[in-house]
Amino acid sequence: MSRSVYVCSSCGQDSPRWHGRCPGCGDWNSLVEERAAATRRPAAGGGRTASSARPLRAVPLADVEAPAFERLPTGIAELDRVLGGGLVAGSLVLLGGAPGIGKSTITASALGHLAAAGRRTLYVTAEESAAQVKLRAERLGADALRVPIAAGTDLDAVIATIEAEAPEVCVVDSVQTLHAEGLTGSPGTVGQVREVAGRIARVAKERDIATILVGHVTKEGSLAGPRVLEHLVDCVLHFEGERERSYRIVRAVKNRFGSTNEVGVFEMRETGLVEVVDASARFVSEATRAPGSVVLCAMEGSRPLLVEVQALVAPSEIQPPRRVASGIDRNRLALILAVLARHGGVRLGSSDVFVSAAGGVRVDEPGADLAVALALASAARGVPLRSSGRPGRGAGPAHNGDRSRAENDDPPLAAFGEIGLTGELRFVAHPERRVAEAAKFGLEPVLSPEGSLRTLRQALAAALGRAPREAERAAA
Repeated sequence: MSRSVYVCSSCGQDSPRWHGRCPGCGDWNSLVEERAAATRRPAAGGGRTASSARPLRAVPLADVEAPAFERLPTGIAELDRVLGGGLVAGSLVLLGGAPGIGKSTITASALGHLAAAGRRTLYVTAEESAAQVKLRAERLGADALRVPIAAGTDLDAVIATIEAEAPEVCVVDSVQTLHAEGLTGSPGTVGQVREVAGRIARVAKERDIATILVGHVTKEGSLAGPRVLEHLVDCVLHFEGERERSYRIVRAVKNRFGSTNEVGVFEMRETGLVEVVDASARFVSEATRAPGSVVLCAMEGSRPLLVEVQALVAPSEIQPPRRVASGIDRNRLALILAVLARHGGVRLGSSDVFVSAAGGVRVDEPGADLAVALALASAARGVPLRSSGRPGRGAGPAHNGDRSRAENDDPPLAAFGEIGLTGELRFVAHPERRVAEAAKFGLEPVLSPEGSLRTLRQALAAALGRAPREAERAAA
């Protein structure tokens, strides 16, 4: 008679009975019922005791020889930057992202460049047919069409194909759709994903095959499957962005052979993903210089990036008013609104508030607080922010002539800084690199805690001419 076990979809721990909360990782409603695999118990007295095992030889770290890792450049500079210089032979890379974000496109393009460089490659597709992959690869050029492809969902057949083809670089798309015979459960379940990833990892390590596993994500944006999957691989890459926007960001959240402080920026075009070498120039050139617009000097890992932050404040027709954030954390927006009301004199409790990071870029660092606050205050008053820090023209909302003149003559305001709960401005990492990036495009001076500004009220006065009015009076 078959026995059922309950396996946590987050950490992989199994339990003989269901729990509302996983006893291992503490996640709620994460236990999924699976049929337990039949196991053979060792004969009595046949096992080896711990006392009979041969002890391991311990050596000082100074005497350990660190081998030089061979890098395989993918031909995509932004991807190589995130990987630390290229793929490492025998490594496992997990690439996750939302459906339609461009995971298959970037992996097919990378394999095409590697095949053109004389590397042996293999593309294993378990989600689509070979014909469907060819239709997508045709727009990537002739190099992508040189890549051998195998379609199938049976893990044993895929392992046999990898061993027979002996590629230097292999892509498996995706790890959640392969099925291991002998295990119960449908593809994508905890047991199946763990077995599939484990066996592919074993083959990759034994034969020095750099393998890229394409993974699904949950509705919350995290990688689907057991958390042990992320521990098993050497590198975890997140493909971020919105399908409706053209910009994509590849971010490393784990990398055993490189830094996790690097990001790659891409733009989706008809010919596929194109590298954006100087993303700051693109975002600055598209800045509107209108009320509610400010350029944020952000840091994406160790890379400075200038991003336009836009805000719109409008009278609300409903209660409670709407708070919509795109590319900005919604909880952080709520905190900034509260500090603005308490310490900045900008009360937007009866207004709809919309904040967006232009281009589909997502900014999670606290250094974006000051830029968001300035954009909200500017949108509430209807006055463009002044990059020179001089008082704005007029005490109230700017006239049309003054506004158009300001938009054409003045560069956009650049700012960064964290806002504390008591209204003070706090320092953030790499201020000199942020200022230097803004100076490349003539965005000087930059409003930040690095200057004489110490409070949010001082920053509002410098950017708007004086402490802003309350939202009700500004709207009137």
